[in-house]
Amino acid sequence: MFEKVLIANRGEIALRVLRACRELGVRTAVVYSTADADSAAVRLADQAVRIGPPASRRSYLNAAAIVEAARQVGAQAVHPGYGFLSEDADFAEICAENGLVFIGPPPQVMSALADKSSARALMRRAGLPLPPGSVAPVPTAAAAAEVAAEVGYPVIVKAAAGGGGRGMTVVAGPAELPRAYARTRAAAQVAFGDDRVYVERYLTGARHVEVQLLCDSHGNGVHLGTRDCSVQRRHQKLVEEAPAPALSAGTLEAIAECALRGALSAGFTGAGTVEFLVDPDERFHFLEINCRIQVEHPVTEMITGIDLVHEQLHIAAGVPLRLRQEDVRPHGVAIECRVNVEDPDRGFAPTPGRLDRFVPPGGPFTRVDTHGHAGYVFGPHYDSLLAKVAVWAPDRELALNRLERALDEFDVAGSGVRTTIPFVRRVLDDAGFRKGRYSTGLVDQLLAGPSDAHHRRLC
Repeated sequence: MFEKVLIANRGEIALRVLRACRELGVRTAVVYSTADADSAAVRLADQAVRIGPPASRRSYLNAAAIVEAARQVGAQAVHPGYGFLSEDADFAEICAENGLVFIGPPPQVMSALADKSSARALMRRAGLPLPPGSVAPVPTAAAAAEVAAEVGYPVIVKAAAGGGGRGMTVVAGPAELPRAYARTRAAAQVAFGDDRVYVERYLTGARHVEVQLLCDSHGNGVHLGTRDCSVQRRHQKLVEEAPAPALSAGTLEAIAECALRGALSAGFTGAGTVEFLVDPDERFHFLEINCRIQVEHPVTEMITGIDLVHEQLHIAAGVPLRLRQEDVRPHGVAIECRVNVEDPDRGFAPTPGRLDRFVPPGGPFTRVDTHGHAGYVFGPHYDSLLAKVAVWAPDRELALNRLERALDEFDVAGSGVRTTIPFVRRVLDDAGFRKGRYSTGLVDQLLAGPSDAHHRRLC
């Protein structure tokens, strides 16, 4: 195991990794921007290195500064968390060139899987089902129109280098396609420095189901079951649960087996997630592979009892996978909601400010991952995630009730600060959601419907 790990991230995920390292007897160092000088991660780490001003490109996206910090503190490895440089193959390669272990897949594997077109081609060769559409990028609007005419509308135009819910546009009919194609290419160039896009059939009424994997560098791998992440706004998740509800045991097992086969065929190592779209007839289609720990990993940990960050660290240190598939025995149901500092009534616009009150919930089988505290100033520079509230119960109905109870206890307030808690309550009250019968369109449906005073009260 490593003697010291540099954590190249911030917020709740930096704390999550720091705590895992401490539990394994690994010393920690964190990097921080001037905006995070008073953060909990900085206070708790063995060492902290300031790497730049608040702007991400000059701090948490500054690969040279992060590598220099790792060398300065004598770290053997870098844990990128999620977001920022966590799926940047160039950064992983720079780490290797400087004698640092990047806690994630090898650079060449990450590069192949981060490119959505390349990943689709790899998974098709591995026998995974893909949504109807182009495998290679489409070079012109006319080529996109040909693909769309072949697979049928609606279609979705996606950036080949996309991620994080960015770089995609749903197109209802042929009249909209030229403009959507041009707009998506332009947005992809700005966001990712790569304007390639591909087109696939948009699966109406589909669910977003993913499989958690652990794979080592010795050719071993296990899946840890499924998660449903269909409750999304702007293609970014709000509520996640494990296992995915209201799907047959045969479908769940088939999805998990496909995911593991695809990842192993690509040479994946570490903790990763294979994402699928599942249509109302339980036909599933490969979506993408995430080469990092996921925000929603707590729900998998709660139903399996397996610490995913511990396993990440062991795998990165070269230890053969400590689990066999028969050792993975999911039990019960876990549900997580993200508490973002956003106003759902204004299109989920961020609402930065000082937290005058911050009292997270407690109680049995309730987990809160957060970096917030009373007096914390939530700035405008980074992602709006404040906390994740996850609960476990023997069955889904009790898990839903427990999450409602936890959200009722969550006391967070500040001048101008709003959170997504009222909107999550609306999700939990939805009849289709309660039955496990919902799709990625649920948030739009709720936004289009009435919202009573209880749901609109400010938190």
